[in-house]
Amino acid sequence: MEDVKPSIASLADDGGAMEARFADLCKTKLSLDDNTLRQGIVLFKESKHILLANMSAIGSGSSEEIERFWSAFILYCVTKLGKGRFKQEKEGNGVSLCQILRMFKLNVVDFFKEMPQFCLKAGYILTGLYGSDWEKRLEVKELQANIVHLCLLSRYYKRAYQELFLQNDANSGQKSAVSGAKGYISDYHRFGWLLFLALRIHAFGRFKDLVTCTNGLVSILAILTLHVPVHVRKFVIQDSPIFAKKSDKGVNLLASLCDKYDASEDELRRVMEMANNLIVDILKKKPCSASDRKTENLAYIDPDGLTYFDDLLEEKSLQTCILILEKDYDDAILKGELDERMLVNDDDSLLGSGSLSGGAINMCGAKRKYDAIASPAKSITSPMSPPCSPGSPLNGGLIGSSKLAPVTPVSTAMTTAKWLRSIISPLPPRPSAELLRFLSSCDRDVSNEVTQRASIILGAIFPGSSFGELCMQSARMDSIWAEQRKLEAIKLYYRVLEAMCRAESYILNGSNLTSLLSNERFHRCMLACSAELVLTAHKTVTLMFPAVLEKTGITAFDLSKVIESFVRHEETLPRELKRHLNSLEERLLESMAWEKGSSMYNSLVVARPALSAEINRLGLLAEPMPSLDAIAANYNVSSTGFPVPFQKREQSPDKNGDPRSPIKACNEYRNVLVERNFLTSPVKDRAFSSPKSKLPPLQSAFASPTRPNPTGGGETCAETGINIFFSKIAKLAAIRIKSLSERLQLSQQILERVYSLIQQILTQRTSLFFNRHIDQLILCSFYGVAKISQLSLTFKEIIYNYRKQPQCKPQVFRSVFVHWPSTSRNGKTGQEHVDIITFYNEVFIPSVKPLLVELGPAAVNNRSNKSPEDKIISDSQIPGSPRLSSFPNLPDMSPKKVSAVHNVYVSPLRSSKMDALLSPSSKSYYACVGESTHAYQSPSKDLSAINNRLNCGRKVNGRLNFDVVSDFVVVGSLQNGSSASAGAAAPSINLPVKTEQPDT
Repeated sequence: MEDVKPSIASLADDGGAMEARFADLCKTKLSLDDNTLRQGIVLFKESKHILLANMSAIGSGSSEEIERFWSAFILYCVTKLGKGRFKQEKEGNGVSLCQILRMFKLNVVDFFKEMPQFCLKAGYILTGLYGSDWEKRLEVKELQANIVHLCLLSRYYKRAYQELFLQNDANSGQKSAVSGAKGYISDYHRFGWLLFLALRIHAFGRFKDLVTCTNGLVSILAILTLHVPVHVRKFVIQDSPIFAKKSDKGVNLLASLCDKYDASEDELRRVMEMANNLIVDILKKKPCSASDRKTENLAYIDPDGLTYFDDLLEEKSLQTCILILEKDYDDAILKGELDERMLVNDDDSLLGSGSLSGGAINMCGAKRKYDAIASPAKSITSPMSPPCSPGSPLNGGLIGSSKLAPVTPVSTAMTTAKWLRSIISPLPPRPSAELLRFLSSCDRDVSNEVTQRASIILGAIFPGSSFGELCMQSARMDSIWAEQRKLEAIKLYYRVLEAMCRAESYILNGSNLTSLLSNERFHRCMLACSAELVLTAHKTVTLMFPAVLEKTGITAFDLSKVIESFVRHEETLPRELKRHLNSLEERLLESMAWEKGSSMYNSLVVARPALSAEINRLGLLAEPMPSLDAIAANYNVSSTGFPVPFQKREQSPDKNGDPRSPIKACNEYRNVLVERNFLTSPVKDRAFSSPKSKLPPLQSAFASPTRPNPTGGGETCAETGINIFFSKIAKLAAIRIKSLSERLQLSQQILERVYSLIQQILTQRTSLFFNRHIDQLILCSFYGVAKISQLSLTFKEIIYNYRKQPQCKPQVFRSVFVHWPSTSRNGKTGQEHVDIITFYNEVFIPSVKPLLVELGPAAVNNRSNKSPEDKIISDSQIPGSPRLSSFPNLPDMSPKKVSAVHNVYVSPLRSSKMDALLSPSSKSYYACVGESTHAYQSPSKDLSAINNRLNCGRKVNGRLNFDVVSDFVVVGSLQNGSSASAGAAAPSINLPVKTEQPDT
C-alpha cells in the first residue's frame, strides 16, 4: 500500500521519550496520583513493543496520532482497572473518559473504533497485571453500547421536547451560562436532561436498558408539561391531539403520553414517583398534590395522582436547580465514564464524526455525528435496531420528508416491549395444564425438574440483587427489574415449549416425548433463547449476547438448534426479534461456531475424523456443560435440589462412553437453519425448504453425534449435521462473495471461481476456518483468484470495498489468528494475531496453492483438452466430501437492488400495507423507492418511467418519498446515491502482495 508510515526504528530508539511525554501529560494536565501514574508508565513500557509492531493498524498511521491513541488506551485501562469500579475519588484524582479524550485530542468515535486493537494485542499484558477478568472489568463493550443508547435517547428527547415546547423561550433573554454548547439549548430542555441523568444514576441501577430509560424520559416530559410555563408550550392542551386521553376532570396526562410513546402506564407512574422523590431529595423542593393547586399550568389537566412543585421551574429558581443537578452529577460520575451531559447538544466536538465500518449496531434516523459510534467493535451486537442484509448498504436516515411519525430505534424498542406486556405478561408463570400433561406423560414425570431448572437458569441470568456500593433505591430498582424480566422469560419459555410439544406429538403420533423433555441441553437452550429475546426486547446494556450462553453453560452452536423451531412455534414474535435471531444465526455461521470451545468441533471430530489431530492440537473442543448445582452456586441462586438420578444423568458418560465431554450429546445439527420461514434471511437455503415436507422430530437434533440418523441415508447424526452446517456456510459465503464482487465490478467467471475456491477450502482445507472469520478467507480468495486470473486487483482495493460492506469489522483484516507450527518457514512458533497480508502469504497460499492452480487459465485449458476418462479422474474429490456445486441461485433480498450501477431497490409490499389500500383495483404489489414525480398511473408505467430516467442519465433532483418504506437497509444508498456511485471503485494500485500492508 502507499500509506506513509512512521519509522519504527526511529521510534524504538527514542530513549524513552514516549513514556516521558505520557508521564508529563498525566502530571500536568490531569494531576494523577502517584499510584495511577506508576501503573500507567509500567503498562506503557510493557506494551511499547506491541505498539511499534502494529503501527499501521492504528489510526491513520502517523506516529504522533498513534502515540496519542496508545496513551489514551493505557490511561483508560489503568483508571478503570487500577482501583475498582465503584470507588470514588474524593481528592479530585478521578479521571473520566471525556478528560482522557480531550487531553489526547481524540473523539469518542475514533476511540471506540481503535480500542479493540489495543485489547486484542495487549490482552496478555493486561491479564498479567490485572488478572484474567480484566476485560469484564474494563467494560468497553458495555460503555460503548451505553453511549449509543444515550445518543439515541438524547435525540429522542430533543425531538419530543421540540414537539411540545419552544426551544427559544421569550423570557430567557440570553443564553444560559451553564450551556457550553455551540447551539442554544433552552434551560428547560437542559433541566429535563439533567434530571433524567440523575434518575439513571440514583434510581435505575446497573440495568440501564433502553426501554426503562425511555420510560424515564417520558416521565421527565410529564414533569416538564406540568411545570414549564404555559407561554413556552407549543400546544393548547385541551385541543391538542397529543393529549387525546381525557376523563371528566380533564386531560389524562400520563395515559396520553403512554399512548403516544407506547409506554406502560403502570411503569410510567412508578418511574415518575422516583423522579419526584429525586426532586425532593436533591433539589429540596416541597411536593404537593396537583389537586390542591389551581395554577395556569394545571388547567384542563386531570390532577388525580399527579404531584406538583410550586417553584420548580420558575425563572428565579431554574438556574439554581440546574447548578444543583450539575453538582450532583459531578459528585456521582464514576472514573472512566463519559460525561453524559454533553449529549444534550449533538454539536459537541468530542463525539466525533465519520462512520465506523461494521454495522454491528445500526441506527436509523437522520444522520448525526454520533451515528458513527453505533458500530461497536468485534462482538457487540445490535442492542437497538434491526440488522441490515448483507449486500444492502446502510449509511443514511429514514425520516426524509415523511409526515408520519419517524421509525427510530427507540420507538421500535418501545413497540417490541409492548408485545411483551400485551402478549406474554398476562400468561401464568407456570406450565399450563396441557404442558403438564406432556411433562407427566414421559417415562417419568419431569414436571418438577423443568420448573426447578427454569428457576435456577433464569435466576442466574437475572440476578435479584445488585452489586457494588449502590444506593437503596437503585438496588430496589435492580431487584424489581430482574424479577420482571425473569417472569417474562419463564412465561415465554413455557408458551413456546408447549407449542413445540404439541407439534412433536403430532409428528410422532404420541404424547411420550421423553427423549426431548428429559434432555438437559434442550431445556437450557430454550431458556437461553427466551431470556435473550426478553433482553433484546428491552435493549439491555449489561447483559448483551453472548451473556446468556455463559450463564446457562451452553454454546452458540447449541443455541442454534432451537432458533428455527422457537420462531416457528411463536407466531406472534415481532419482526424486530425475528431479525435479532437472524443476526445471531449469521454471527454463528461467520465466526462464533469456529471459535475455540465451540461444540461444533465435538461433532466435527466424529464427522471428519481426519481433522481430529488438528482440533486437538489447537485445543478447540468444548468443555463439559456445568451442572445445575454449579450454576446455582456460581451465581448465588437458591435451589431446593433435584432428584439424584436427574443430577447424575448430566455428570455420567453418555451412551457412547465418553465422560470427557457431555456436550457431544447435543452436537447434532439436523434441525438447524432448516425451513426458516419467519424472515427473508441472507443465510436462507431454499434447497432444504419445502412447504409440504414434514420436519424430523425436534428431539433428533439433540441425539448423540455417533447415533445413526433416524431419517436414513447411512449417516451418523454428526455427519448429517455437519453437512447441513457446511451448506449454510457456503450459502452465506455465496451472498457475501456476490455482494463484494458487485462492488469490485468483477465478471461472473471470477465470482464463480472465488465461490468454487471457498467451497474447496471448506471441504478439503477445513482447518483454515478454525478460529477465524469466514470473511478473512473470502478476502484472501478474491486476491488469490485475481492473481491466478491475471487481474490487476490489489488487496488495498479489495479491503477498500470490503469496508463498505454492512458486516465489515476492521478486526477481520487487521487481526487474523495464526498458530505457527514448529516447521513454519518464518521460524515463528506459538499463537499470534497477524494482518490479512501476512496470513495470506504465510498460511493461506501454502495451503491452497494447489487448489488455486486448478482454477487458473492454464488448468482450464488443460482440462478442456483431456479425454473424458482423464476428466473424471482429475475432477474426483476427497472421498466423503460433498460434491462442489455451481454458484447458487440466491434468495431474493428485500429490498432487492435492481441495478448494478444505480442505487435502485424494489421491495415487496407488506400484507399489512396491502390490506390498507382502498380497493383491489388500486393495489400495487411492489413498493418502489424513488417515486414518480407525476401522479400515480400504474406499477408498470411508473417503473418504466423510473427506468427511462435512469437510462437517459438525467438526475432527479426531487426529494425522495419514504412514506411507504420501512426497511432500514434501503436508506443509506438512496440519500447520496450519486456520491456513492462516484466512489464505488478505488484506484487500482498494482503492487506485489508482500509489499502491501492491511488497510487501516
